[in-house]
Amino acid sequence: MEEIYSVGQVATYVRELLETDVHLADIWVEGEVSNLARSAAGHTYFTLKDESSQLRCVMFRRQHAGTPIEDGTQVTAHGRISFFERRGELQLIVDFVQPAGVGIWQAQLERLKAQLEEEGLFEPSRKRPLPAFPRRIGVVTSPAGAVFHDICNIIGRRWPLTEIVLAPTPVQGDEAAPAIVEALSRLNGESDIDVIIIARGGGSTEELWPFNEEMVARAIYASRIPIVSAVGHETDYTIADYVADLRAPTPSAAAELVVPDRREVSRQITGSMVTMAAWMAGQVARQLAGVEQLSLRLRRSVPDVGQERQRLAVLLRSAHSAVSQTLNGRRERLRAYALQLRSLDPRGTLARGYALVQRRADGQVVRSVSQVKGRDRLNVQVTDGNFPAEVSRQYGF
Repeated sequence: MEEIYSVGQVATYVRELLETDVHLADIWVEGEVSNLARSAAGHTYFTLKDESSQLRCVMFRRQHAGTPIEDGTQVTAHGRISFFERRGELQLIVDFVQPAGVGIWQAQLERLKAQLEEEGLFEPSRKRPLPAFPRRIGVVTSPAGAVFHDICNIIGRRWPLTEIVLAPTPVQGDEAAPAIVEALSRLNGESDIDVIIIARGGGSTEELWPFNEEMVARAIYASRIPIVSAVGHETDYTIADYVADLRAPTPSAAAELVVPDRREVSRQITGSMVTMAAWMAGQVARQLAGVEQLSLRLRRSVPDVGQERQRLAVLLRSAHSAVSQTLNGRRERLRAYALQLRSLDPRGTLARGYALVQRRADGQVVRSVSQVKGRDRLNVQVTDGNFPAEVSRQYGF
């Protein structure tokens, strides 16, 4: 028995079927714009038609990219086919519009350029300056042909101190874009590459197309090393040129941009040395003049030594006299003190016949008979020595 489906199930199945189709998910459609309308939310609705059919289209506000459209214009629109279940309508969800007749290659280029510019990959503020004196330069190009040979010759002539590291890659064909991405990855894995040149000679839009691929643009944007893009001739522009830190009109010009000219550097050094020498001579002259001025001021400020010596002699004589007077006065006072001390010396009293009597038991000086009793042992000191004594037993009254 066959299963019965609801309208919603069928609509969902159709939408999923359409949105999983790889071809319909990335499609360009050319037709005439009609029934153009813009909603209050900023979305744009229109129909693309030709002699036999028409296709409903919607461009959401955030996808407004490319050329502004008006009713009656012939355009080429890029987007994906989907199915609006609520209305049961097939529609093209547009993300980019170009005037018809531009060509698919140019239309794809403009679409990708608008997308990457909106994401900020072309932002001038993120562009990095090139190193002034690079030691190692990475080159992403084909090892065959004249491009790499020219780059080596120019760099070797201008700045032979630089080492060139080649990351060989095809520069056209289906395999070129992933190979360029891989070459950039290899060079970014090196620790001492200072700048990278991406280069190839001129060619048609199709031949230069690998440098318009999104994967190459994002690899350039992700590079930690500054990149110079030198793809094609001076009039050729690719997405790589917009994303790179610097665009060179030709590979030879890129070689000239990434290294200095040793002759110019030599002239600058010579000029700097001359300037430095003149500056140093001026500085020495100014310093010498300053020293002379200071020497003159010093000579003027030196005191009269003879006069100062005379003043010093007078001060020394006055000081000597004052010190002598002070010493004499102190000597006289010392003599007076000495006489007083000699008059108080007990040895003088002993010399006149007196004696100093002390109890031997406690050293007490005996000044009265009441201080002793019979059998007390004494010590008697006279002028030339001392001798022991003992109180007689019959002592007393």
